[in-house]
Amino acid sequence: MLKNYFRIAFRNIWRSKGYTFINVTGLSIGFCICIFIFLIVYRQLTYDGFHKDGDRIFQTYLFANEPEKAERNTGMPLPLVPAVKAEYPEVEAAARVVSGKNLVEYKGKYFDKLITLTDPDFLQVFSFPLLKGNRATVLNEMSSMVISRDMAETVFGEEDPIGKQIQVGSEENKKTYQVTGVLEDCLDNSSVQYDALARIENLAAYPTAKDKWDAYMLTSFVKLGAGVDASALETRLKPFAVKYFPGEQERLKKKGARRDERGDLFALRLIQLEKVHFDTSLSGGKGAPIALVFALLGIALFILLIACINFINLSIARSFTRAKEVGIRKSLGALRSQLFLQIWGEATVICLTGVIAGAILAYLLMPSFNGMFQARLHPGALLQPGVLGMIGAVFVLVTLIAGGYPALRMARFNTVEVLKGKVSMKRPGVLRNSMIVGQFAMSALLICCTVIAVQQVSYLRQRPVGFNKEEVISIPVGRHVNGRMALERMRNVLLRDPDVLSVTGTGVNLGQGKDRISSRSILGFTYKDREVSSDWLLIDYDYLKTLDIKLLAGREFDPAYPGDSVRRVIITESMARMLGEKDPVGKVFQPEQHEPGFEIIGLIPDFNLYSAAGSAKPITMHISHSEPIAYIFVRVAPDHLTGAMDKLERVWTAVAPQSPFLGSFLDENVDAWYRDEQSFSQIFSIASGIAILLSCMGLFAIAIMIIEQRTKEIGIRKLLGASVMNILLIITREFVKMVLIALFIAIPIAWFAMQQWLDKYPYRIEINWMVFLIVGAITLLIALLTVSFQSVRAALMNPVKSLKAE
Repeated sequence: MLKNYFRIAFRNIWRSKGYTFINVTGLSIGFCICIFIFLIVYRQLTYDGFHKDGDRIFQTYLFANEPEKAERNTGMPLPLVPAVKAEYPEVEAAARVVSGKNLVEYKGKYFDKLITLTDPDFLQVFSFPLLKGNRATVLNEMSSMVISRDMAETVFGEEDPIGKQIQVGSEENKKTYQVTGVLEDCLDNSSVQYDALARIENLAAYPTAKDKWDAYMLTSFVKLGAGVDASALETRLKPFAVKYFPGEQERLKKKGARRDERGDLFALRLIQLEKVHFDTSLSGGKGAPIALVFALLGIALFILLIACINFINLSIARSFTRAKEVGIRKSLGALRSQLFLQIWGEATVICLTGVIAGAILAYLLMPSFNGMFQARLHPGALLQPGVLGMIGAVFVLVTLIAGGYPALRMARFNTVEVLKGKVSMKRPGVLRNSMIVGQFAMSALLICCTVIAVQQVSYLRQRPVGFNKEEVISIPVGRHVNGRMALERMRNVLLRDPDVLSVTGTGVNLGQGKDRISSRSILGFTYKDREVSSDWLLIDYDYLKTLDIKLLAGREFDPAYPGDSVRRVIITESMARMLGEKDPVGKVFQPEQHEPGFEIIGLIPDFNLYSAAGSAKPITMHISHSEPIAYIFVRVAPDHLTGAMDKLERVWTAVAPQSPFLGSFLDENVDAWYRDEQSFSQIFSIASGIAILLSCMGLFAIAIMIIEQRTKEIGIRKLLGASVMNILLIITREFVKMVLIALFIAIPIAWFAMQQWLDKYPYRIEINWMVFLIVGAITLLIALLTVSFQSVRAALMNPVKSLKAE
């Protein structure tokens, strides 16, 4: 019996090759999109979720109920963890973490590695697998170092790294460490990253900051004892904040801050590690808002739902062409359950084919997908149990609903009515029309979102960032050379080159260069009873000239004034407003009580230092002959851009042969600021394109079947004098109604959703009603063209042939 079912199923599928192709194509595309998005969502939802006892691991943060709005900060002072661990027995283990790239040397070879300084409790808090060494003792010594498997292979090759000594740091502060353990590489969906672990006491600032409670320089994690309630511990931590942060309490009181609903002005609080990634304010903007994750999941379900609607509609439509077959089988004694299993089996074969084709498509397109969206998906992820479970669940659901409903409906046909020819699809069903409306509503929604997202990205790109990013090349110095010496050598070589307009150095890159490194330093202090916070930016001479930033008042740094490199600064307008000074040039502010103050010598307009999407932050620029230069900026003459990069590479190779040349144009680096928005708009563009394609495929097939059912009607109308246009209007008006209803549903939802998305941007577009008008017109036109192609053919058919049609 089962063999017979399969034989009949394949025979029917082969007989209806056109509809089978549409169904398999739609389902495979839907499943392919679902697989990609499921992989992304799975990675996001499992972020930091792989640690043993993960429900007991928390990150600490400081809460301050500022008068303007509540602030949360994950930066912790060095003495906090030892104090918490000593005073609260509920804390089973605790670790401080601070990471940074550093130079590793072994046998004359150099490597840039991420060195994470932490406490011995790190391996008790986190469950990263230790491949070699004793978990309880590997970090006991100050010179101990635990390295990742990748670092062990890169640095030591086939050698056993245990017991080997390596040097870490630049020539000025190089330290020797002994390898005591090898850890498994950290996963890419981990908040804590490392190439190597060493003791926190090796931090350069440790001797001076180990007892300072106002130096917020690292992140801290605690693991609570079994059965300890985190909210109860937060309540017990209230006296701790009062005891160790009295200055913050007084500062907030002076500003007129009020206690929050939990009675706190300033408090030490906990957030579960698995939730940090979804809290963008605590993850430093590196995380993904949970709403965005579910929005991606919603897009995947939209696409799959549209494919399923096509499958259901086509199956129901085909059921009328197979009505006589079902009636004959029933009259010959076939049971309803047998008919259901046979028809549902056909649907299962089609769905299974769609899943397999979708998986193959996802596998083939994965490299392109990774390149387009800078994702880190790999083919092996398709075999993860969670991903396989999600794909399997979707397959079962689609098979049961999309295949089961048409099969059940066909199995329930009345035998007598079928054989009399009373079953037809001339009268539209509510379900079919509702699904077509749903398809086009989802397609129109995605198109509206796409257009608005693209407009916002375009607006951000065109909006001035406060400096001239064109014709400027950024060169990361790296850790193999002294940045200040490299800068001076570059200046000397390029001084007489007419193609080079200016050269400068800085501690912070603009945008994201080829080294993929970003750093930030913030200075906070009190000035005339005002709380001031500013980005602290190291620059060198000619910085303003190189970036074409105009002075509003005062002067630029000048080598003719030796004091400029000691205690003088240039500030932005936002910084002047924060100081409360309309004419700040000549004013002095004093961040440290026992240190000399800084004199303001220049005022410049605001510019974006870290992001173009956010508002410009206060910036204080200073010069220092002792702090390292990390990046060199070179402005090239506009008419000599061709070959400029090759020329600078040759100069760099001569100046710093031991450091690779990673130069890039500044405008390309700044483009990385729009990466999230660009990815967002790309996802919506692809999704909307696929959605409208699948909707039109389904609509085209439904139109063909409806026209086939109405062939004789069309012939009679033509004999009675109906024109081609009359017949075209009769056939298409039903579809036009459905598309208009879909637009009526989709447009308000799109407007509301995109308003919410745009509200997070300080600089944003205003949604123009013309967007919805144009999208509506395009959607209607596409639907009309889809239906009209077959409708015109039917309307032009010879009425004699139409009346002879069965």
